[in-house]
Amino acid sequence: MKRILAFDYGASSGRAIVGSFDGNKLSLEEVHRFQNEPLMMGKTFTWDFPRLLFELKAGIAKAQSKGYDISSMGIDTWGVDFGLLSSKDELLGNPTHYRDSQTDDMIELAQSIMPKERIYAETGIAFQKFNTLYQLLAMTRNGSETLKAADRLLFMPDLMNFFLTGVKACEYTIASTSQMYDSVKGSWAYDLMNKLGIRTDILGEVVPSGTKIGGLSDAVCKELGVKSIPVIAVAEHDTGSAVAAVPFKNTKGAYISSGTWSLLGAEIKKPVINESTLSFNYTNEGGAFGTIRLLKNIMGLWISQECRRYWIKKGENLSFDELEEGAKAATPFASIINVDAPEFFEPGHMPEKVVEFCRRTGQKVPETKGEIVRCIMESLALKYRMAIEELEKIVGYKIPVLHIVGGGCKEKTLCRFTAEAIDRPVVAGPVEATAIGNLAVQLISLGEAKNIKEARAIISDSFEKKDYFPDPSKKAQWDDAYEKLQKLL
Repeated sequence: MKRILAFDYGASSGRAIVGSFDGNKLSLEEVHRFQNEPLMMGKTFTWDFPRLLFELKAGIAKAQSKGYDISSMGIDTWGVDFGLLSSKDELLGNPTHYRDSQTDDMIELAQSIMPKERIYAETGIAFQKFNTLYQLLAMTRNGSETLKAADRLLFMPDLMNFFLTGVKACEYTIASTSQMYDSVKGSWAYDLMNKLGIRTDILGEVVPSGTKIGGLSDAVCKELGVKSIPVIAVAEHDTGSAVAAVPFKNTKGAYISSGTWSLLGAEIKKPVINESTLSFNYTNEGGAFGTIRLLKNIMGLWISQECRRYWIKKGENLSFDELEEGAKAATPFASIINVDAPEFFEPGHMPEKVVEFCRRTGQKVPETKGEIVRCIMESLALKYRMAIEELEKIVGYKIPVLHIVGGGCKEKTLCRFTAEAIDRPVVAGPVEATAIGNLAVQLISLGEAKNIKEARAIISDSFEKKDYFPDPSKKAQWDDAYEKLQKLL
């Protein structure tokens, strides 16, 4: 039995999962779960990196305490965020959270220096205000002393790997999310960064997914009382890992990595950078083993998660299942929101924001929690339809099936709504796609699977999937609601 360890860090929680592979099937055992709670430090919204590193070490210790001989480990996290190291390898403060307000107006500033088309041509990455490019531009323009003192930039999973191994590596999929990497040339977009006045000397060499970068250092092993474990730079961007786990049977199928964000796209061999991808705001991020994730960021479950957090703070501790039941009982298509509207990006008072959007756009105002949740779910499904239609125009063929992987698989109502909205089958699963994809890359790196195709076959045989099909009797209702959404944009 081959045992490997995956750490998967999400925007609100993380976990350590041991994968056991018997040569045919892969099984999972969660050995450690923890909260990821960002914090305000003065005026800056930051990640609590010391806590995240503490939980990483705790997960390693727990896995080995079970007596497992761990063959390797890998870490994946969200994209774009980073830490800065001094010349003495000291961390210069907690990494800033991508939802911090420092990047407000930075896209506009960048485009005043270099045309939008030129930026996109060099990187193929969609314009999102939280991209690393705009974080560094903001720090540069604000005269950040931290940036001036920096010797090396490491993205979140690379930073964690450094504090385990002492090796400063920069993995391809996580680097590609920054809007600072030229996926066509396969190098940093130096010309772009120089034009914007951003330092390039803090960037390291980019290594491919699956690279064995080192092992746990002697100091870490002594601290934890464990044996050294080889550390593999997996597909370190969590969406890169999730897509590696999609059990494609039709190569023309699309996927959604569904969680706080919904990342909808197709896996292709080369970047597509043209007027259509630019106008639709599609991004070309790196995938495992040199593939490209042609995808679009959609707000995802963030809005409903924030609503639930708000209600809990008010003393109404409703479960997701209870909210889903309320949504099912609510009147269909009573109101629609644009889930990607700017007001839904930042945390706080989310139910009030949904209500205000509906009021401002002259729609029926949702009154109950069920009505609010149904509004969000139907609106998400409709936005998926829009993104799929855009994707079909880009790739030039009809997408026959949509795979939904990740935590959103558990949202049965959303999966059903999605099949009905896009009028094609939806295959939901695996739920633990990010951790599974992390493990899959490790299996390939260790020689236990020949390639990503074989790894996906193992995944398909190992984990449950559920099929959803459109209901022809509801097509006209969804078409009407889609027209309504288009008028709101």
